[in-house]
This record gives sequence, C-alpha cells and structure tokens, in this order.
Amino acid sequence: MDIAKVIVDVPVRSTDRPFDYSIPESLKLWIEIGSRVAVPFGHRTVQGFVVSLESGETGSMSGLKPIQEVLDLIPPLSPELVELADWMSRKYACRRISSLQAMLPTALKGKAERLISLGESADELSAADGTDGFFPEEELFPMFTDTESEEREITEFVRRAGEVSMKQLTRSFPDAAETVKFMLRRGVLSESQSIKDKMGKKKIKVVDLTMDVDSAREALDGFPARSARQKEVFTFLIEMAAMLPLPLKEVLAVLQVTAGTVKGLEEKGYIEIGEIEVYRDPYQGRDFKPSKPLPLTLEQQSVYSRIAATVDEQQHEVFLLHGVTGSGKTEIYLQCIQRCLDQGRQAVVLVPEISLTPQMVERFKGRFGSGVAVMHSRLSAGERYDEWRKIREGKATVAVGARSAVFAPFTNLGLIIMDEEHETSYKQEENPKYHARDVAVRRAEQCGAAVILGSATPSLESYHAARSQSDIHFSPVLLEMPSRALGNPLPKVQVVDMREELKDGNRSMFSRRLHAALAERLERGEQTVLLLNRRGFSTFVMCRSCGYVATCPECDISLTFHSRSNNLRCHYCGHAEPAPQLCPECGSEHIRFFGTGTQRVEEELGKLFPGIRVIRMDVDTTTEKGSHEKLLGQFRDKKADVLLGTQMVAKGLDFPDVTLVGVITADSALNLPDFRAAEKTFQLLTQVAGRAGRHQLPGEVVVQSYTPEHYSIIHASGHDYHAFVRDELKHRRGLHYPPYCRLILVTLSHEQLPLLLRLAENYALNIQGKAKQLRWYGSLDKLSADALDLLGPVASPLPRLKGRYRFQCMIKWRGSIDAVGLARQVAAELEDSARDTGLQISIDVDPQMLM
Repeated sequence: MDIAKVIVDVPVRSTDRPFDYSIPESLKLWIEIGSRVAVPFGHRTVQGFVVSLESGETGSMSGLKPIQEVLDLIPPLSPELVELADWMSRKYACRRISSLQAMLPTALKGKAERLISLGESADELSAADGTDGFFPEEELFPMFTDTESEEREITEFVRRAGEVSMKQLTRSFPDAAETVKFMLRRGVLSESQSIKDKMGKKKIKVVDLTMDVDSAREALDGFPARSARQKEVFTFLIEMAAMLPLPLKEVLAVLQVTAGTVKGLEEKGYIEIGEIEVYRDPYQGRDFKPSKPLPLTLEQQSVYSRIAATVDEQQHEVFLLHGVTGSGKTEIYLQCIQRCLDQGRQAVVLVPEISLTPQMVERFKGRFGSGVAVMHSRLSAGERYDEWRKIREGKATVAVGARSAVFAPFTNLGLIIMDEEHETSYKQEENPKYHARDVAVRRAEQCGAAVILGSATPSLESYHAARSQSDIHFSPVLLEMPSRALGNPLPKVQVVDMREELKDGNRSMFSRRLHAALAERLERGEQTVLLLNRRGFSTFVMCRSCGYVATCPECDISLTFHSRSNNLRCHYCGHAEPAPQLCPECGSEHIRFFGTGTQRVEEELGKLFPGIRVIRMDVDTTTEKGSHEKLLGQFRDKKADVLLGTQMVAKGLDFPDVTLVGVITADSALNLPDFRAAEKTFQLLTQVAGRAGRHQLPGEVVVQSYTPEHYSIIHASGHDYHAFVRDELKHRRGLHYPPYCRLILVTLSHEQLPLLLRLAENYALNIQGKAKQLRWYGSLDKLSADALDLLGPVASPLPRLKGRYRFQCMIKWRGSIDAVGLARQVAAELEDSARDTGLQISIDVDPQMLM
C-alpha cells in the first residue's frame, strides 16, 4: 500500500475527513489501519490516525506529503475500533477525531513538540573560530562579545545533546530567546517538530550483579577496608541475589547509603545500574481473597444456561437480565465470564462510575486474579494508561470499568456485560456524546459477542424493546429473576407523608417513624444507610428582608453553601465566593440558608443522637484518591452507625448489618424539567431500598415524601416494576416521548441574547422547512409512520452557563428517516452563515439530560 488515509487531530469541522498521505518505503512494514502517526499539516506537525490504506499510481501520489513518523510499534486501535469510531461519528453527529480519541487513554493524546538541532551553518561557525566544533568546558569564550559567547554556549549545548526540545533550551537559557531566533534565521540551529505523548511508560533504576553469586563471593573477600560502605552494599546484593534486580531507591533506603556509594561499585565493575519498565498498579499491595463459583438457584441456573448457550456458539445476541436487588445477577456475570474465558476469548464488564466500589472490584479480582484490568476516573492518568496497556499486551482477559471501558483494546472479545444498564451516567455529556449501551451492542455485533444488560429497574427503552421487539435501538431477549438468591424477602417499605408531619408540629427533617427506626438500630448495634440526593450544606442562600438570592455571576444559578469552607459554590462552572454575613443588596442581617444538604443532615443527626458515628459520602468527601474505598472500609468494619450520602450510597453496596434505609426527601428529582423524572425517582428508590436486609437480618425502608400519592413512589414502595412501567408508558405514549420515538436535543449558545434568539429561530425554521420538503414533518400520532416533529426554540432549563445564554430545540422522530443527518446539516449551514459571531451548537442524540 502506498497511500494512507489519515484523520488528523485538528478538531474543527473543515478537517473532519480523511487526508491522503504517501507512505515512505521505510515505514511500509509498520503502518496499518489504526496506526497513530505524525503527519505534516499546514506549517506544523500533528497527530493522526490511519483509517484506510490504498494502492496508488505514480500520478495519483504526486504532491502528497509523506507520513513523518509512526508513533507506536503496535497500532493502538484495531480495524474494528476504527470502524466503530466511524459509526459513532455518524450516529452521534460528532467529529471522527473525537470518536477516535475517546477510545484511547489520555496519555496517548500526543501534541507537537518543537525540537532544536544544529543547522548547516553550525560547522561554519565552528570553522570560523578554529575550534572544530568542540569547546572545552573550562573556557568561557573571553575573546567573544556577550552575544557571540551566548551563541557558542547554545551551539555546544545542542551539539552535546544531539537534539533538544525548545522547552529544554528555554529552561537552560531563559534570557536567550532573541539569540535563538537569530541563530535559527542564520541556519546555525534547525527546528523540526515531533509528536510527544502526554505520558510515557514508567521506568525505575535497578541494581544487579555483573557476575554469578560464587564469583561475587570471591570478589567480596578482596574488598579493601576503606570501602566498608560499598562492601555492605555488595554483601546485601549477594544475599538478595534471588530477588535481583532490586530498585535502586529500595537499596538506598534499606542500607541508608548514598547514590554515590552504589555508583562507585558500578564503576569498579561489580554491579550494574539499569532501567526497567514497571506497571503502575492501582491495587498493588492489596490481597484479594480468592472466590469460587457459588451454587446457582433454579432461577439463576435457567438464566445462566440460556446465556451460556449463546456464549458457546460465539454468536451475537443481546440479553436484558431483569433481576430484583439481591437476586444474584453478579454471580451469573462471573460464571458467564468464566465460560467465555474457557474459550480463549475476553470479556468487558461495564459498571456505572458511582457503583464501581472496592466491593465490586474485589469480586472480580477475587475470581479472576491478575487477569483483571480496572479502568475508571479515580485512577491516575498513569494507572489508566498502564491498565490499558495490560489489556492491549494480552496480560488481562477481563476489563472492569466505567463507560469508556467499552473501548478496551481486546482482540477476541466474546462477552460484554453492562450492570445497572438503566444508569444515565452511561451517556457521555461531552463530545462524543455516545451511550455506552448502544456502543456495546454495536461492538458486540462486530465481534460476534454476547451482551448482558442487567438491572433491577431496566430503562424503559430497553424493557419496551424486549417486550415489543421494537427495533428503535435493538431487540434484546428478556430474562427475569423475580426472587432474591438467598430466599430472604425484599424489605418492607413505609412511605411517610411529610405534609402530615408538618401539620402535627414536627418541623424536623426526620419524620417520627424514621427517628424511631434510627434509635432502634443504634440500640441494637445495627447499621443504617441514609440517602439524600443532593450535596452541600444547603441548597441556596436568601435574604429574608429583601428576597435576594446568591447566584453565580456566570451561570444565573443559585450558589450552594458549604459549611466546611464557609463559602458558596457553583456546581456548574466552579465559581466560589465567601458566604455573606450581611445581605449585599440591602445590608440586612437576616441571611438564611434554605434547603437540606448532606452536611446539614450530618449536623442534625449529631444533635438528635449525641455520639452517633456518621460517615458522610458525597462528591465533596470523595475527591481525594482512595477516599471512596477508605470510607466504605470504615463502614464495613462497623466504625460508623450511619452511612449518609447522595446517589453513590444507593448503588452496589452490600453490608450484612444494614437493616434500615432512610430516604430523606424522595421527591427531590420529581419536579425537574425532565420527562424521565418519574423513572429516575423510581429507579433510585428501588436501588437504595435494595441495600437493606440483604442477609440474615430483616430490612426496613422509610421513605419521606411530600407527594406520596405519585405513582413512582407508590410502585417503588411496593417493589412493583411492572406496575410502574405500565403507568409510565401510558404517560410517555400520550406525550410522544421515548420509547415511542427518538430525540435529538440541539442547544445553541452565545454571549449576546438578542443574536442568539434570532439564530435559534433560524435553526428551527430551517429544520422545519427541509423536513417539509422531504415530507418528513408531521404528527407522531401514528405509531407506525416515519415522522419528525420539532419543539422550540425555548430557553434551556439552565438558561445561562459560564457567561453564555442558551436556547434549545428538541427534535422528535420515528422511523427510518435520517434526522441526525438533517440536524447536523442545518447546524453546519447556520455555523457557516454566522461565522465569527461566536455561536456554538451542540447536538445530543438520544439525550439523557435535558438541562
């Protein structure tokens, strides 16, 4: 092949296509589809990805620029992943480079680096002063002017290095910018560009013997007395011969010697100091207790047998596993993975970030040991890179991770499992705005792999597709497990009407029933989980004299009070300011903090139950690395009576002594401008209720609500998923929302509101006009018809973020029409007509968040 088609890492619309480059003869053996390469683009060097290869005739190759460099010995992307990226760019209306970059760890997102070497005129400079290009270090060029002396120092510095980065040169000669420019113009120095990764492989210095142990013992006898410290090091290395090479840092720390002592031994030829590559293992030093397969119940066995048959046949099929909390879905995952591994294939397990607890990791590491790679955002960039390499180099056969683990670089993928498939966090909110569920199904289709979508509360889209065999997204096989694996009943749920509590004079955030249930658990030494779906101390700050509310100056959103730092924060743009003591508008002292946050609940618990031990678990207490694991470990070891938190306490936790779950305010999400509000509320209440009574001790759930008559709360309290689905589908069908159609959310933003209003209207009119021309535009009332409808433009629920006003249009469509292509085409035309105005357009296909 002579021509490589390359997607360049220049994320603008005009470059969202393959560019042709010639392949130099020296690189032909190394370049494949999926290779990462350095290519000239304009007057710079950029990173790119080879997406196809072609044979070229002499004429067709004239004028093509050659590829400069192959950046990896093994292509980081397989042809299958390159094809998947192309599919994602079409499905989600994003650029191909965004899809390709999403598949790689941050460490491989390389950028061009300026490199300096000696130019052709450097030899003329050397000849002119008669030095032959070598300058003794002891001579400081007294015969030259300051500028000439600086030039020669720079020339010698570069000559010795061979090639240096501009950053290195600037660090060594911080005041020589003009001199360097002058030397480049004269050709004394030459500049080129190369791609440098953000991070490389980790290497450490190690120490080893240069001879066998017997020879070393003989050499030890001849050590002079004055080299006592060196002899001590040499003796230590002989004693540790079976463990060599040893890290140099470890030798220095154990023996308390200097690096110079060890270096002296190397100079005498007794030892050698080298470098070895080491993996950054996020779980190094952790022992995972090995686990064996558990006997399956009849329900589990039936489900397992059905999935195992597909895995054995190595065919593509999608299963929707609907099992109540505690039904034993994880054990089915583990045994299906083993079935897949027995065939020499690999498996990916997707878990919501919030559910990727140490407990979850322990279950997979305990079953499959070092063959498990873990990928999630709480790892450092270096750890994520090394876990990715572990997969690519065949050292792992199972990848457990959050959304992006769907791109794990396996070569023989046989099974993809998505736990808690209903979770909205599987949808990425930044470009590329992909849904991991749909990407998983597509990738499994490419590989001939099985897919298991597991949940106690499946998304309505997935469940409706399984029941009706609708193919809006895919048509899974429905498998149900309505019983708990251990035979214990689902916990009793009591809903408390907080309006009645208020009527009876109870102004506390705790109802009398929840207060009494907490007291009972404290007396019996049992544990409680309390859920509050909100972080911070209070929701907002208001002046009771004039009505002033503290808002973010960039986002027009109320600020949240945090007591630990005594400041107000915007959870969208990060703006922070001190909490006011007086009203900044009227000067009144009557500033009040309204709402209920986790910090306030923690404080109230301390007042009601002096001495109570509370672990608060929210975004603010789990920012530090390892904090999540540490807090859960403390609760597991019964160092706390109550685990208080936001959504993260509702997912994937299994503690035998938790017998009470309390939900402080069940309706907090019901009034959000989101058609999925009822579904999300039902799912969250069902999930958190499942944390209670999972073992021998019976469980109880107390749900506090101001709207206990809402069907989502009624059905959650009865653990009745099917009844909820029946009521919710009636609601969705009447309003033409998924699963009865698909959505595209188009958000336009600009710093100037009047201009944004005009542009948003233009966008909507153009969509309607083109859809009418294509005979797509019309009502969605007929369920079988191809149709497209448009809502808006209207101000977004968050009308201003980071200084930009926001308006949105909602496209609803059904059938085989290319609504995504239409939305993308009209957006491109509007961006072209409004070029240089600062307009930004975001297209979100199948959105999960409507804010």
